[in-house]
Amino acid sequence: MKEIEQKLQGKISRLTNRTFKFDKRIGEGWFSAVYFLKTREIVEKKLPHNIVTMQFFQKEEAVLCGTDEVIALIHTFAEHPEQLEIKSLKDGDKIKPFESVLTVTGPYQYFGFLEGIIDGILSRRTSVATNVYNVVKAARSSGKQKPVIFMGDRDDHYTQQAGDGYAAFIGGSTAQATHAMNEWWGKEGMGTMPHALIQMFRGDIIAASKAYHEMFPEDDLMALVDYNNDVITDSLKVAREFGKTLKAVRVDTSRTLVDKYFLRNHHLMGTFDPRGVNPELIFALRKALDEEGFEFVKIVASGGFTEKKIAYFESKNVPVDMYGIGSSLLKINIGFTGDNVLLNGSHSAKEGRKFRPNPRLEEVRYEKKLNLRNESQ
Repeated sequence: MKEIEQKLQGKISRLTNRTFKFDKRIGEGWFSAVYFLKTREIVEKKLPHNIVTMQFFQKEEAVLCGTDEVIALIHTFAEHPEQLEIKSLKDGDKIKPFESVLTVTGPYQYFGFLEGIIDGILSRRTSVATNVYNVVKAARSSGKQKPVIFMGDRDDHYTQQAGDGYAAFIGGSTAQATHAMNEWWGKEGMGTMPHALIQMFRGDIIAASKAYHEMFPEDDLMALVDYNNDVITDSLKVAREFGKTLKAVRVDTSRTLVDKYFLRNHHLMGTFDPRGVNPELIFALRKALDEEGFEFVKIVASGGFTEKKIAYFESKNVPVDMYGIGSSLLKINIGFTGDNVLLNGSHSAKEGRKFRPNPRLEEVRYEKKLNLRNESQ
């Protein structure tokens, strides 16, 4: 946590393995493709004095993330990391297709077995950061600074939460759903109530909200209002009950349902898709709240939102104040590749690849006191 605070304050430029909790089996080759391990053995025996430069790139316009983690990985598990020359961009840098984001120079047998792990770290972290960046950009396309909550805890394995939360932070998300998602960047999880709480109060949104507020009076009260599939009725109920104590209502209507508002107003049907969280429902909710003097109650929309759907909502000026997004942010759309491009200082790469020097790369020096191997083992 201290290291995170130092980075956020600009006192250090990169995180180290004091933040990243590596599995000690990385050093044993457990997570490396077997052909990398076999290549290491061959090189150690046959070509021990060759020096290679390995270069990493991808093929999209993207927001880079994972470089701190990769550098800490190399410093922790490579042999003689102090003898390697590492040059890298930084987390949060905007990158172009085929731009070199990282180069490592040294004896292949010292670090080559980490190639696939490095690709995987950069691919996942950059994908999440880029997805979040694009969603945040879409959410602000109308000119308003609308927060985005990263709610990806149920969409992937729990062990990914810390790294994904950090990548989402790099991409620009405002808050994360779990404490683990905030671990690497020093905050706490944000959340209000799930459908399960309302269910245990037998669908009574008032009783559930009262219980929540009594137990967590310091939290902003944000009521989940779609449990009964009657968003406007339940929103007005909690607004009348709590007044200005109610900060927001969250609409999370299933994409398979049509809210009861439309079932009561058949004349509105036929010109749009009434399922799930749709613009017409949010417009109607905003109008109903405003007509009773609840202009101060914000509207949070979640459930199936993507960059495209948010851009559509914003183009229609739908009165959403905050978006909650999960699964669409975790899609791995960006793949990194590591290539050996120099051999003993001379250009040497497979057909179709070449050394791409990048003046933006910064040399990263090894500091033993920050990268003690036994800290991770």
